[in-house]
Formats: sequence, structure tokens, C-alpha cells
Amino acid sequence: MNRIMKTLLVGVAAMIGDIHTSVACTGISLTATDGSYIQARTIEWAYGPLKSEYVIIPRGQELQSYTPTGMNGLRFKARYGVVGLAVVEREFIAEGINEAGLSAGLFFFPRYGSYEGYDSAHNDHTLADLQLVQWMLTQCATIDEVKTAVEHVCIVGLEKSAVVHWRIGEPSGRQVVMEIVGGEVHFYENEVGVLTNAPGYEWQVANLENYVNLRPGSAENYTLGGVTLEPLGGSSAMLGLPGDFTPPSRFVRAAFFRNTAPKRATGLDTVLEAFHLLNNFDVPIAIENPSEHTLPSATQWTSAIDLTSRTVYYKTAYNSQIRSISLANIDFDRIEYASYPLDKVAEEQIEEVY
Repeated sequence: MNRIMKTLLVGVAAMIGDIHTSVACTGISLTATDGSYIQARTIEWAYGPLKSEYVIIPRGQELQSYTPTGMNGLRFKARYGVVGLAVVEREFIAEGINEAGLSAGLFFFPRYGSYEGYDSAHNDHTLADLQLVQWMLTQCATIDEVKTAVEHVCIVGLEKSAVVHWRIGEPSGRQVVMEIVGGEVHFYENEVGVLTNAPGYEWQVANLENYVNLRPGSAENYTLGGVTLEPLGGSSAMLGLPGDFTPPSRFVRAAFFRNTAPKRATGLDTVLEAFHLLNNFDVPIAIENPSEHTLPSATQWTSAIDLTSRTVYYKTAYNSQIRSISLANIDFDRIEYASYPLDKVAEEQIEEVY
């Protein structure tokens, strides 16, 4: 294995760490009254600053996938221009969109997902799991195209513990979850509109039935024996909503928050609504890693993508100002393949008002 590949795998392994205890990504989707469709998510890492960049891929860009033995996998050329938010390396797009409006993101899926075994004899059609978003967005315009395309590639992991699953959406509002279990690819129509980590999507949806009593608003008074029980405050009909940061609890909480949220008028209004909802999923750093004293938050960045206007919005743990990248402002025939840090300066912007 060459030196560059060793360095890459060390970086991936460092990002993953103890994957069973460090993963807490939460995704939601919302639709505006004007039809704009938004996919938003958080990304967490509590073991040091996560190298995060925004990436621009022009049309016609020649690309190649890593395999466990080097950058010697599938070669492909970008059919569509792409903007993505990447971690560790610019090839590893965690969330992004292409100029056709297809959006995709990866969420870690430890213990429950498993790929087919790596065989170097198949390198010419082998794709690294962490590059699957990059490949989907440069090659496909629709979910159905993705479904067909994945039948012709071998998806493998670069780091054994770093199994992921994917969320894929279209401007129409259709969204699917893609999971690979035992080397077999499964697609699920995501009608709940949320995604977290393990267990799998079907289990997470079934688990919602354990919270069938929850409702927005306040609970009615209830007489127990000779005592009348009254709500102590607002939102009492949500008593029992799980408040911890495990993937099942976040899935339940996100499902109720997303599906009780008011429908906003425009795409921008809905993007801002998504950021407000995802503020509830910011993970305090000591919850994940009690020994960390430099990171401001385990939630290192939060994004919202308007699939209708083809606009990427994001904020970070270091700077809560929302920034945007509009694909309409990019000439994908002329721009160069490049990546840039999410934060030019990693510090909060404070406005002095007095």
C-alpha cells in the first residue's frame, strides 16, 4: 500500500474512531407552500476538528474511486456539475446536490450495514462507500437512475467499521433511503422524512409505534382517584418524547418535530425552519467526549439544501452565520474542480449593537 493511501486510511480511521459511540447525524426534509423541497442535516464528530470543505465539481471532470489498496477503482466523468460538503477528503462528499436537482448524503450505519467483499479483480467497477455520493451526483439526475446505476458497481468500504447508508432526494419531494446489508442493496421510500443512523430504516419506522400517544400541544386534565392531574406547562402532550442522543431517540424526536412543523411559504422560509428544528439536535461536546475541551460542539456543521432552487446553505460550530452557495451562479463548463474550508476563519461573528 502506498504512502498516500496509508495516510488516507489513517484519516478515515481517525474520523471514525469508536463509531458505535461517536455518531449522531440527524436528517430531516421539509416542503414549502410554494413547492420548494428542502433536505437538511447535522454532522457530528467529537474527537477534534473535522476537516470539512465545500467542493465544486465541473461538468466533464475526470474522477476515480479509491479502493482499500489505493486510488485504483472505477474511473468516471462528471455528467453534471456538483456542489457538496465533504469531510476528510474532497472526494468524500457527505451532503450535496447536482445541477439536475438530485441531492444525496451519507449517514454512518455501524453494525447493521455490510458490503460485499473487496476483490481487486473488479477494481474497474469498484466504488468506495464514502465516494458514492460524489459518483451518484456526477452521474445521475433521478432516483430511478441511481437505482439502475448501482446495479453495475461494487460498493466497498475503505475502513471496516465505517459502514454508511444514504439519503437520496429529488426536487419533486421524493426521497429514498439506500442501505446495503449482507452485500445486498435495499431502497426504502422515506415517507417519514427523517434519517439518523443504526438500526435500519424499517426498524426505526416500526419503533415510532412505541410513541403512538404523543401529540403536539397540551394534554387534557386527568382524574386519578380523587386527584385531578393537570399539565405543569406547555407541550405536555409530548411527555415521553425521548430526549437522549442515541440514533433511535433522535429519529423519533426528528419525526415528531418535522411532521408537526408549520408549513412555511417559501423555500428560504423553509430552510430557516429546518435550521431551527435542527438546533434541537446540536450535541454538547461533553456528551460525546468528556475529555474534549477545545471543540465548541460535537455538531460540527449543519446544512440545508433547497433542491428546487439548487442552493446549499450551511453553518458551523465555529460560526453560526448561515452561508449559501447557489448552483445558478456557477458556470460548470468553466469552473475548476476545487474545494475550500467551510470556515475562512474558525470563529463566531459577533455584532456589537451597543
